[in-house]
Amino acid sequence: MKFLDLAKVYIRSGGGGAGCVSFRREKYIEFGGPDGGDGGKGGSVWVEAVEGLNTLIDFRYQQHFFAKTGQHGMGSQCTGKDGDHITLKVPVGTEILDEDEETLIADMTEVGQRVLLAKGGNGGWGNLHFKSSTNRAPQRANPGQEGVERTIWLRLKLIADAGLLGMPNAGKSTFLATVSNAKPKIADYPFTTLVPNLGVVGVDGREFVIADIPGLIEGASEGRGLGDQFLGHVERCSVLLHLVDGTSETVAQDWRIITDELAAYSPELAERPRVTVLNKIDALDAETRAERLAELQAETGARVLEMSGVSNEGVTQVLRALWAQIAAAKPKPQEDTAWRP
Repeated sequence: MKFLDLAKVYIRSGGGGAGCVSFRREKYIEFGGPDGGDGGKGGSVWVEAVEGLNTLIDFRYQQHFFAKTGQHGMGSQCTGKDGDHITLKVPVGTEILDEDEETLIADMTEVGQRVLLAKGGNGGWGNLHFKSSTNRAPQRANPGQEGVERTIWLRLKLIADAGLLGMPNAGKSTFLATVSNAKPKIADYPFTTLVPNLGVVGVDGREFVIADIPGLIEGASEGRGLGDQFLGHVERCSVLLHLVDGTSETVAQDWRIITDELAAYSPELAERPRVTVLNKIDALDAETRAERLAELQAETGARVLEMSGVSNEGVTQVLRALWAQIAAAKPKPQEDTAWRP
């Protein structure tokens, strides 16, 4: 299945059916009169977050969603049938944006969440509604209310507890494959990862979700490489795991490049709690390892962990550090302070 995280969709709710002008004329009925029924309501357009989806690829092949129009009213006080509703099924984590791609209409963060995007038009009144003591044979009926037509954008932001950041070939996919059942593509050339991957990780009896996104390079905020188009998938994360390739001769510069690109994309995201790790230490001798660790710690001004996704050295410590940040960000349950006799 191909990955798609942005889709433009055209929707239109159904218009209401027109009311009916009708009169009761039966041979053996002494008093007739108006009996035109109302039009049916138009169908509405809804969006629902469902399980089992992790891409918007379905909306590449169908972009137009039009609900049914309500049936017109009929004689004998018969109301027209309501139009059928349409429900757009989207993955959890999908944002519904207005046509300007900025105004947020809804954020689908829970399974089963439903939001009304376009309400169907009301049906028109038949002439039965206009009968009165002074107007016993009304010749009028209302047309149905028109439906709502609008253009919306669907933008998927994966829901994960931790997000992986780093230069291409920093070892992000190897780490994800080591600690979870995810099967990302791993190779010895840049930009092996072309789409985000999710993996469920367990440590000390606790589980959390990690998102791996394609690597960033200098100028990503200006569209270089794969750009920063996938950074939205780590916006919901409580903590960022920044992997730095220990085999690089410029570890401090590599860390700074990613930090600058984060700040260019979103200052808020750049301030998110971050765990920095010197990766691929299995390929370094003791002296080089110590030098590059000291260099990276001097640049970050904070503690830097060491890890190897291949040999598993330091992996558990990294997972524990991530969980500590995730647990700290979770809302704490409120204590019940109600007085009881």
